[in-house]
Amino acid sequence: MLGLARLNLKISLLVLAPILGVVLGWSYLPHFVFVLLVACAAIAALSVTLGRDAWRQSHQAAAPLPTAKAAPQPRVRRAEARAAKRGEVLLSPDATVTLSDERATAGVDDVFTSLDNELVGLLPVKRKVEEIASLLLVDRVRQRFGLSAPRPNLHMCFTGDPGTGKTTVALRMAELLHRLGYLEKGHLVHVMRDDLVGEFIGQTAPKTKRVLDRAMGGVLFIDEAYYLYRASDSKDYGQECIDILLQVMENDRDKLVVIMAGYKDRMDGFFESNPGMSSRIAHHIDFAPYQLDELVAIGRGMLDQSSYYLSDDAEAAFREYLTIRMDQPRFANARSVRNELERARLRHAHRLASEPQLDRSRDDLMRLESADILTSPIFSLLGIDE
Repeated sequence: MLGLARLNLKISLLVLAPILGVVLGWSYLPHFVFVLLVACAAIAALSVTLGRDAWRQSHQAAAPLPTAKAAPQPRVRRAEARAAKRGEVLLSPDATVTLSDERATAGVDDVFTSLDNELVGLLPVKRKVEEIASLLLVDRVRQRFGLSAPRPNLHMCFTGDPGTGKTTVALRMAELLHRLGYLEKGHLVHVMRDDLVGEFIGQTAPKTKRVLDRAMGGVLFIDEAYYLYRASDSKDYGQECIDILLQVMENDRDKLVVIMAGYKDRMDGFFESNPGMSSRIAHHIDFAPYQLDELVAIGRGMLDQSSYYLSDDAEAAFREYLTIRMDQPRFANARSVRNELERARLRHAHRLASEPQLDRSRDDLMRLESADILTSPIFSLLGIDE
């Protein structure tokens, strides 16, 4: 009853509103203006009505005639068709695949090409990366035949001196695991102790969990991981961080790969103090120091990227510099090469700018000479003449 009363009220208002408008318009407007407005309103209403009828007729004419529906396929057949289209499951008992096609589909070779271009040497490291890729590639093919296997544990430890390519390999590993379907995103989050461990009670757990949330779906790269544990400090909160990492590495290894890095002897001590962490690391990869020829090749590659090169005399001087520097403390392999070449470029620029009146060719602007190397303080400190 209440709804019917409301409907009657609405109808009454709709009827009274135009009547009231007509009465007021006739009373207060000049009659010729009122007649003109009524005529315009009538023409507009008629146009809208005719247009709406024409649209309905044309829409009905253009609508396709109903056709008989195809008989629905069984649910199992539809699922198999979708799986076969995605290349996930091979149903035929005679089906075969080639790993080369799978490598091309996943783009694995692109990752190895980038790794070879970015890093000189490191053949044992690259071989280990190839083995891991092969395992995941075979698992990928097995899944297409409906074969299953336990998901491999790929948490890793990279040990070696600074500047031996650990971070670069970690980046490529993240990309590789993503392309082979092991990781959802394939990004890398690079952290150190201060990013994970707090200075006061209650800070460590939130900091660690925020980092883990950022890294989920990719690789968490913990550089100098042995600093997480400080046995000599009873008030240190690193153990809380380690406990959280242990839990996540075990329970969420299908969502995250953790790579720890640092000097080999210090990482060995870290694992001895934390056997639970050691048991969760499946792959230990050692990055050997670069040899002299490899360091020179790394330097050539760095200069080539910047459109510089070493003259024959400059390369001989650079070899001499590296021979001396490799025996000194805090030598950092590729990082030390990069730092010295940056300083050589500064000396080259200063040498050219000191004689601004001379004409310089394109080659002059690219070529580093022996003087740009031999003026390094390392030669003067050792009493070696230029």
